[in-house]
Amino acid sequence: MQEKALQNAAMKIVYQAYAPYSKFHVGAALLCENGEIITGVNVENCAYGLTTCAERNAISTAVTLGCRQFIAAALFSPNSQEYITPCGACRQIMAEFMDSEAPIYLGNAAGEFTCRKLGELLPMNFKLES
Repeated sequence: MQEKALQNAAMKIVYQAYAPYSKFHVGAALLCENGEIITGVNVENCAYGLTTCAERNAISTAVTLGCRQFIAAALFSPNSQEYITPCGACRQIMAEFMDSEAPIYLGNAAGEFTCRKLGELLPMNFKLES
């Protein structure tokens, strides 16, 4: 049930993305350990290096709200026929707050989703032990 709610949240929020340059809109949804779903979208800037990905915006919002452990994530773009995947930087930041076994639901323009574990997307991630 949470899987579908997470996917729906990513699909719903994507239309808030600010992507006037690439026209590539991305929505992300995170499932916090307390059951709350936090969303984010990509926000572009004319200086492309200042663009922030949807995943990182969702993580920043969640951390600001006090959530620092995520159970699962979903990504969606209506602009991709292929399943959308997080960039390398987002994969590493996700690894900071998620277990390598955490499911990451990857969506495509048809509204279909596939699932990969975070460890499949970022094997041998850099993580300091606490």
